[in-house]
Amino acid sequence: MNIYAIRVIYKYEMLRFRNTLMQSFASPVISTALYFVVFGSAIGSRIETINGVSYGTFIVPGLMMLTLLTQSISNASFGIFFPKFTGTIYEVMSAPISFFEILIGYVGAAATKSMIIGLVILGTAGFFVPLNIAHPVWMMGFLILTCISFSLFGFIIGLWATNFEKLQLIPMLVITPLVFLGGSFYTIDMLPPAWQTVTLFNPVVYLISGFRWSFFEVSDVSVALSLFMVLVFLILCLVVVWWMFKTGYRLKR
Repeated sequence: MNIYAIRVIYKYEMLRFRNTLMQSFASPVISTALYFVVFGSAIGSRIETINGVSYGTFIVPGLMMLTLLTQSISNASFGIFFPKFTGTIYEVMSAPISFFEILIGYVGAAATKSMIIGLVILGTAGFFVPLNIAHPVWMMGFLILTCISFSLFGFIIGLWATNFEKLQLIPMLVITPLVFLGGSFYTIDMLPPAWQTVTLFNPVVYLISGFRWSFFEVSDVSVALSLFMVLVFLILCLVVVWWMFKTGYRLKR
């Protein structure tokens, strides 16, 4: 494995992140504060607890997951789309490195950025509500798997997109609605039985449920099923990326 090439791609992507550090940190911090003001205070005053957890504390995992998914997709999709847009992607592809090494460099950097932002949100939430993470190891495990999985998904979007508008299409029209409808700010037990069944077809439910369990030991579905769904999604993304590089899909003029 060409560690030097991976390090070069990784460091370049992280340097771009460092150059926009204030914007990268300011946006999630302000958004988190606003969510706590709107949801934590306004709605929290009407809903005191959910499954024995105060509402303000209950929404922390969902709030983190909302940002993690969008940031992972955004970082990875732009990271690979920009060199494709400028034509420098062909220099990378002509270098003596495999698609897997290219993938590790770009996706590793995107996942790292998302994890940093996720931890910033967690720290910001600590100023508004008391936090006690029941299973910190599981929390970090779900955090890492989610960042890697959706960075892979973002990488696929970046390869697929032919313009900047398409980069925002799936995150805005698909991912964000799925997160809001996936139990980010409520438990699916609060829904009517018919809607509970429909909600279980939303893959984001399993991500949020497993992540929330690591905080409070409460979940909408079993932790094993949540972990299984994340791993299945990760493997599917790997297969799609392999196929895109193998066939040259959207990489060849």
